[in-house]
Amino acid sequence: MKRLLVANRGEIARRIFRTAHRLGVETVAVYSQADAQALHVREAMASAPLGGSAPADSYLRIDKLVSAARSTGADAVHPGYGFLSENAEFAQAVEDAGLTWIGPPAGAIRTLGNKSRARELALARGIPCLPGYQGEDQSDERLLHEAEAIGFPLMVKAAAGGGGRGMRLVTEASQLRAALQGARSEAQSAFGNGDLLLEKALLAPRHVEVQVFADMHGHCIHLGERDCSVQRRHQKIIEETPSPAVDAQLREAMGQCAIDLASAAGYVGAGTVEFLLDEQAGFWLMEMNTRLQVEHPVTEMVTGLDLVEWQMRIACGERLPARQEDLRFHGHAIEVRLCAEDENFTPHAGTVLHFAPPVAVERRGMGLRFDHALHAGLQVPPWYDSLLGKLVAHAPTRAEAIAKLASALDRLEVLGLPTNRRFLAACLRHSVFRSGEARIPFLSEHGDTLRRQLEQEEFGVAAEAAFSAVLPQGAAGALASPFDRPLRIAHRGALFDVPVCEAEGVAGAQARVVEIPGGGWHVQVGVVDLFLRDASFDPPLPEGGGTGDGELRVPFNGKVVAVHAQPGDAVRKGDTLVVIESMKLEHALAATRDGVVRSLHVQAGQQVAPAQLLVTVAEAQA
Repeated sequence: MKRLLVANRGEIARRIFRTAHRLGVETVAVYSQADAQALHVREAMASAPLGGSAPADSYLRIDKLVSAARSTGADAVHPGYGFLSENAEFAQAVEDAGLTWIGPPAGAIRTLGNKSRARELALARGIPCLPGYQGEDQSDERLLHEAEAIGFPLMVKAAAGGGGRGMRLVTEASQLRAALQGARSEAQSAFGNGDLLLEKALLAPRHVEVQVFADMHGHCIHLGERDCSVQRRHQKIIEETPSPAVDAQLREAMGQCAIDLASAAGYVGAGTVEFLLDEQAGFWLMEMNTRLQVEHPVTEMVTGLDLVEWQMRIACGERLPARQEDLRFHGHAIEVRLCAEDENFTPHAGTVLHFAPPVAVERRGMGLRFDHALHAGLQVPPWYDSLLGKLVAHAPTRAEAIAKLASALDRLEVLGLPTNRRFLAACLRHSVFRSGEARIPFLSEHGDTLRRQLEQEEFGVAAEAAFSAVLPQGAAGALASPFDRPLRIAHRGALFDVPVCEAEGVAGAQARVVEIPGGGWHVQVGVVDLFLRDASFDPPLPEGGGTGDGELRVPFNGKVVAVHAQPGDAVRKGDTLVVIESMKLEHALAATRDGVVRSLHVQAGQQVAPAQLLVTVAEAQA
C-alpha cells in the first residue's frame, strides 16, 4: 500500500491520515463542494473534488469515489464510518477496480451489515437474539400481524445501516403505523433501503458492544467491550471501556459470541458486535457494524493499539498482530461526542467563530485525546451528521477518567453555534452515571433535570455575560454621567435589565465573546455558554405579552421532506405541520397553539434556513 484514499470527511478522515502518515503511506482526500476548505483536505498529500454538497451528490457516489482513486493514483481505499462504509456495492466496486479495500469482504457486509440476515445467522449459531421478525414480506399488514405476535413494547428498525437512523420504539399498537412510515422514510433516505425488522423491546437495558478483529488466515479475536448506554435518538454520545457491568466471565461469554458471529460470516478486518445487556436476564444480539466505530479511541486508549494500523495491515494480507492471550487492558477510558446541537438535541449548522482545545490535549502523556476537524472559521454545513469531534480521557480508574474528561469539557472553547459541551459535562457528573448505573433510558429519565440545571447556571451568570458581551462591542457607549443606565438583554426568550454605570468598567475579563451574524453574542463565562441579544431598543410587547399569530419558523438549515397542513386546516398544539431533514435526521416541527392554518410558506423538497417562516396558525374563531 503506497497511496490511500479516505472516502470520508472531517475528523475520521484526519484520524486515518494520522496513522497513514506515520506508516509512510501517502494520503488522498475527497471533498464535497461544502468541504472544499476543510482541514482534512488541507492535510492530505493530494485531493479530489466530488462536486455537490448533499451526500447523494458527493460522498455517496460510488462512481465518483472510484474515479477519484484512479485519477489520484491511490492503490487503497478506507471508507471511515458512515456514508458508504457498510455498503457492499462500494466494497465490490473498489475491489473490481483493482484497489485494496480496507474493510470486510463484500459478502460479509451483505450478510452482517443487514440486521435481518445477521439475526438469521446468529440464530443458526445459537447466539442469543430477542424475539422478532426479519422476513421478506415488508407490507404494513404483515408487519402489523407480526407485531401482535411479538407483543409490545417493540422496536422498529431499519434492516440496513445503523447509527440509530430508521429506529422507532413502539409501546402500543396505535403507534405502529406511524412508526413504520417514519422509520421506512428515514431508512430509505439514509441508506437507500427501506426494509424494516421488528424486535421485542427491552425498556431499560445497557448497550454493550464488543470490538472484534479477523484476518484473512482464519484468526479472529476480540478486544474487549465498550458500554454505550448513554444515547439520544438511539445514537451514542458517551462511550466507555470497560463497562461498569461486565466482569471477566461475562466479557468472555460476549466476546466468544462476537467471534462466532464474525467467523461464521467469513469476516476480515475490524467490526463491532452490539448487544443489549440485562445483568439479571442475560444478553442478546442487536446487530453487527461492519466498519470502524466512532468510539474506537477508547479501545485504543486502554490497549495501546492503533486499530487503523491493524486495519491497514490486515487488508494487505498480514496476520493479526496479536493473539487473544497477548492482549492487556490498562485503566479506564471514556469518550464523549461533541456535536453541533443544543441541549434538546436539535442540530445546528453555522460557523465556528472561535475554537480553543483544552491545553492538556496538546501535551503527550496527559491521558487526553481530541479527534476533531475544528478551527475558527469552520463552516458546519447542514448536509452531514452533527458530530464535531470526540474528546477522550484515560486514567487508572473510572472516577479519575470521569473527572479528567469533565474538566476538559469545561476548558474547551467552541463559539459561534450551539454545542452539547456543557450537557455532556453535566451527564458525566450526574450521580447515576458516576455510580455506573446509566442505562439506555438515562437521558429520557434525567434529561429534563439536567436542562433545568444548565438553564439556572446560565441565568446565574447572565449579568456578567452581558457586561462582557455588550460593553466591549460599544453597544452601551460612553456614559455622559455616573448615573445608572438600564441595559435590556434577551436570553432564552426572557428579558432582564442590567444597570450599567460608567464607574463599574467592564466585568468578566475571563469571558470569551463572539458576535453572531444577524445580531447578538455567544459568550462563554467560565464553563457556561449563553446566547445573548441586546433588546434595549425593542418595541414593547403587545398587551398581555402575546405574539400575535402563531408562527412556525425553521430552527436550523435543512430540507423540507413533508408538509402535513394546508391553509384552512384546523390544528391542535403539538400536531406535526412540517418535517425537515437536517444533518441526516428527520425533525417533526409541531404547531405551537390550537387554531387554523392561515398561511403556508414552503413545500416539500424546498431548502430552508434558520428563522424562515413555514406556517402561520391563527386563533380559531368562536
